[in-house]
Amino acid sequence: MIKVRIVRVNQKAVLPAYATPHAAGMDLVACLDSPLQIEPMQNALVPTGFCIELPEGYEAQLRPRSGLALKHSVTLPNTPGTIDADYRGEVKVILMNLGTEPFMVCHGDRIAQMVVTRYEHVTLDEVGELSETVRGSGGFGHTGR
Repeated sequence: MIKVRIVRVNQKAVLPAYATPHAAGMDLVACLDSPLQIEPMQNALVPTGFCIELPEGYEAQLRPRSGLALKHSVTLPNTPGTIDADYRGEVKVILMNLGTEPFMVCHGDRIAQMVVTRYEHVTLDEVGELSETVRGSGGFGHTGR
């Protein structure tokens, strides 16, 4: 198991936690002094009250919560948001209200998920052409619905 160092920058912060034993993502919780209303088609930067120190070779991905998306049309516009291993600032979540009604965020609300994952740096090798595949350059729904 990988250890990630975490610091509360607001003592009211609820630290990330896995909701179930097999959850891939930890729930992130809003850390607010007062409720925050997000109007339809608007976004807001929501603080979590903590900073993390990821080991080199790891990133944290911020992802929407499916319940917020389904029930309120609230999502993360830059999903997945990436927290790099050298970032030391407070973790904040950009929430966007795609719904038709204002959405209220209160202190303690679960607002996103955080998945910590390993990554590799690669070396790019510029060549004149790429190898052939059956798929070729097909993308963006080329295989049908």
